[in-house]
Amino acid sequence: MTLPPRPEAIVFDWDNTLVDAWPGIAAALNAALARFGKPAWTLDEVRARVRRSLRDSFPSLFGRGWEEARDVFYEALEATHLAHVTPLPGAVATLEQARALGIPLAVVSNKTGRFLRREAAALGWSGHFAALVGAGDAAADKPDPAPMHLALAALGLSASPSVWYVGDTALDMRAARTAGLSGVLLGDAAHDGGLGATGHDWHAPDHHALQRMLAQRVLA
Repeated sequence: MTLPPRPEAIVFDWDNTLVDAWPGIAAALNAALARFGKPAWTLDEVRARVRRSLRDSFPSLFGRGWEEARDVFYEALEATHLAHVTPLPGAVATLEQARALGIPLAVVSNKTGRFLRREAAALGWSGHFAALVGAGDAAADKPDPAPMHLALAALGLSASPSVWYVGDTALDMRAARTAGLSGVLLGDAAHDGGLGATGHDWHAPDHHALQRMLAQRVLA
């Protein structure tokens, strides 16, 4: 198996990469949809459709009422999101392995920054990361490179293929490519058109495979 460059640092996506927080996101989104008389989305539909940040997606979804929808969404998410965050299988071991190998870590997510940081704190993970960059923290959101630049500045690094961006969607891989990083796809992308649709540089089927990839690249 070919391997990505030895990592100077690893930047992770958050939802469906390190954690499963979709039930809370779905409940908040459906509260906003209900306010506007729109049909609810199933959990699978939320997983498949939610990619862009709120400020990039709500105007097209809700039109001129998008700011009211935003407020409804945030109110619902504020009340419930910490009850719906669980680490993905193997995620804790991945973070611990990377830290043990001396690899600095960060997160870049399209989840609103304050919710991202609260979830990391609730899991006891804040200390793992040099930066937790969410939607609204930079001038533009992923796949724009601005949030990656914030994370790289916190890491004290410049963009290069020796920085891995690990995510689960085509948008994540586009974000990596736009920022000049190595895009490592985690999972099978079944919720996003499959492996052939993502444009990834490297692929790890799950966290256990990612750990093997990391060990082979760093310890070989």
